[in-house]
Amino acid sequence: MEKLYEIVVGVSRGLEYLHRGCNTRIVHFDIKPHNILLDENFCPKISDFGLAKLCSKKESYVSMFDARGTAGYIAPEVFSRIIGVVWHKSDVYSFGMMVLEIVGGRKNINGLGDRTSEIFFPHWIHTPIELKEDLELHGITSETDAEMTKKMIIVGLWRIQTNPLGRPPMS
Repeated sequence: MEKLYEIVVGVSRGLEYLHRGCNTRIVHFDIKPHNILLDENFCPKISDFGLAKLCSKKESYVSMFDARGTAGYIAPEVFSRIIGVVWHKSDVYSFGMMVLEIVGGRKNINGLGDRTSEIFFPHWIHTPIELKEDLELHGITSETDAEMTKKMIIVGLWRIQTNPLGRPPMS
């Protein structure tokens, strides 16, 4: 679990760099496990910038006419401008979904299933976290693993808020 935690922190740092560390802000629009490469030391590298957009740091929002990304990771505002404008917080949402998928050990959405909340991991995990119940996830072998897992789940849930203004920065 510690290695997964280090990978999650590394991806977070990478996104923080893309959003605030570069001279020109880079919004990736496709953060998901398949686009995170690991080197020989399991240090994560964000890849596949095919959908990315560059924008100046002075610009708060990204102008887009089409939805970008992969189902299960796309922020709600990318589909519906009623929810909010598209900006770097869209990557924050995708990161949160990716973290929940990594911790849960399963896809966040099952394209073959029906549309009930039982196939949507963020809905399934929210209640046990809120009620401080046992998470019953595979691979948790110690109290330390359980605490690390809980922290990652809370980080993931915090970042997938529907309202982009409620999502914290990547730092």
